[in-house]
Amino acid sequence: MHIYIGTYTRNTASEGIYRCDFDPATGELGLTGAAPRVENPSFLALHPDGRTLYACGEQTEGDGLATALRIDPGNGALSLLNQASTLGPGSCHVSVDQSGRMVMVANYNGGSLAALPILDTGALGPASAFHQLAGSGPNAQRQDRPHAHSIWPDPSGRWALACDLGTDRVLIYELDAANAQLLPARSPQVRVEAGSGPRHLAFHPNGRWVYLINELRSAVTLFDWHADRGLLAEVAHVPALPDDFAGPNGAADIHLTAEGRFLYASNRGQDALAIFAIDEHSGVPRLLGYQPTGGQHPRNFGIDPTGRWLLAANMHSDNIVTFRLDAATGSLTPTGAVLAVPSPTCILFA
Repeated sequence: MHIYIGTYTRNTASEGIYRCDFDPATGELGLTGAAPRVENPSFLALHPDGRTLYACGEQTEGDGLATALRIDPGNGALSLLNQASTLGPGSCHVSVDQSGRMVMVANYNGGSLAALPILDTGALGPASAFHQLAGSGPNAQRQDRPHAHSIWPDPSGRWALACDLGTDRVLIYELDAANAQLLPARSPQVRVEAGSGPRHLAFHPNGRWVYLINELRSAVTLFDWHADRGLLAEVAHVPALPDDFAGPNGAADIHLTAEGRFLYASNRGQDALAIFAIDEHSGVPRLLGYQPTGGQHPRNFGIDPTGRWLLAANMHSDNIVTFRLDAATGSLTPTGAVLAVPSPTCILFA
């Protein structure tokens, strides 16, 4: 199995996107190569047909770039197809719609969202949709303006949900994949607690629950998701940090196990993963405990398709740590495997 690692290239020795071989039987992970250099490919997404990889580029100057790379079907090596402007600076998240006809990008510094059509070759066409967000939040340092942090297609393929850290909103768009357009939904947004800072989200396998990780308040918000109407309704707000934790912290990433029994969220500062059990009737997460990630600043993590392993990307300690995941209890056990990678920010199983 191939894994691709997105990294920050600024002020590091990183070459950009790294390719790894992963053995799902043993959890062993090893570097096998790097892609043609892309500046700050901090987040990666895979086309549904598995033949093309897309990366956002947090350019140090000017608008961000979305990059399309062809995947060699034999060894998984990447070759550049093309790049296209995201029409805004600080592109930090990229995703692909379920039909494989459009790429969506969140521009953090610009506070905007863009969509780009996917051509028959897998390459990207010029941006076909652009939404400039507006507003602010109560945190003067982090919420002085909009900061679009991610955009995600829902399991039905009809909608996209975007997280705006700067204005404490989750925005809802109807997808017009044939024309690569993002159309504001009839109920186009939902607000969370002021100062929360929405960052990433995860859909439960049942398609009815959405879990949002809030960076600034280090908490998980549960929503009921009504895909027939494109409507979110908040159900619960659960802390992801211990009550007695006093240091600075920024929650980062969130994932569910494939069957939806357990939820994990990363804390940068505590440098640990919060582990939750999901109530099968209400969907409300119940905190089980914490697992240190074996490094500093766990920006991203991933659960392998077999559900047996979790890999944590510790950006500030330049490593990826492998854990065995107990499917019965949700607990995580370090395997002792640690892979050195400069400034890792995203783990993509392919």
